[in-house]
Amino acid sequence: MVDATEEATRQAEEYKAEANKNFKDKHYAAAVVGYTQAIELRPQNAIYWANRAAAHIRLEEYGSAIADAGQAIEVDPDYIKAYYRRGDANFALGKFKDALKDLRTAAKRAPRDPDLRRKLAECEKAVKRLRFEEALATPESEITHVSDTIDLASMEVEDGYKGPRMQEDGEGGYVITRDFVVAMMDEFKQQRLIHRRFAFQILLQASLGLFSHTARALLRELPSLVDIPVADDGHITVCGDVHGQYYDLLNIFELNGLPAPDNPYLFNGDFVDRGSFSVEVIFTLLAWKARGHTA
Repeated sequence: MVDATEEATRQAEEYKAEANKNFKDKHYAAAVVGYTQAIELRPQNAIYWANRAAAHIRLEEYGSAIADAGQAIEVDPDYIKAYYRRGDANFALGKFKDALKDLRTAAKRAPRDPDLRRKLAECEKAVKRLRFEEALATPESEITHVSDTIDLASMEVEDGYKGPRMQEDGEGGYVITRDFVVAMMDEFKQQRLIHRRFAFQILLQASLGLFSHTARALLRELPSLVDIPVADDGHITVCGDVHGQYYDLLNIFELNGLPAPDNPYLFNGDFVDRGSFSVEVIFTLLAWKARGHTA
């Protein structure tokens, strides 16, 4: 009669062998599944944990790799590969100091491993560069942001300027109106520019929340996840990547209507790369955002 422990060990080794084959064939997700099955049977085997960490690294799941390598070290503090795996994952995340500690520990126990020595040298170089940059870094309190150096009041809109104008607010400033944004879009369509005074106001108002009634940053202070309520009888238009294709953006608005509180848009990103009209695209989107914070 086969002992239950022996049977679990045998089955776990079969799972590991299959996972190793998948890893070799670059089927890393399948390898993770196999190593997980082995771990469930024999959780006190450091090799299984370290192997799964290696598969996570190939999948760029570095947080999971760090956790698995840490578990392998807890099971067997003398298992060198676990330190290597954790160091490798931390290195990939840019946590060079954490990586260096583990890689040095591994290198002391396996001083002739060429891959380990190469990774250690690379990490030591990265830490040295990081420390150099930290030494040169300017304290946050002494940093002057470009936005703080822009003086809109000193930017006069010349009488000879023929492009679209923002509406004056009666206090020497301007207000972004729907008519201005529409006129600006047409100006861009004709491959003409707007005055820099208006361009800077769009940038500052959309990115920093200046001039808004709430003085709340529109983009900088947004949370990483924004909930957008949509009424049962309402709608929202979700658009994919624009990639600097201004005339495609105009066509979207032509077919679906301009942004408005009752006609909101959600643009997924990649607004400006690749296309020839990236500036026009980003200024149009920022102007609509700055004009009506929900539009």
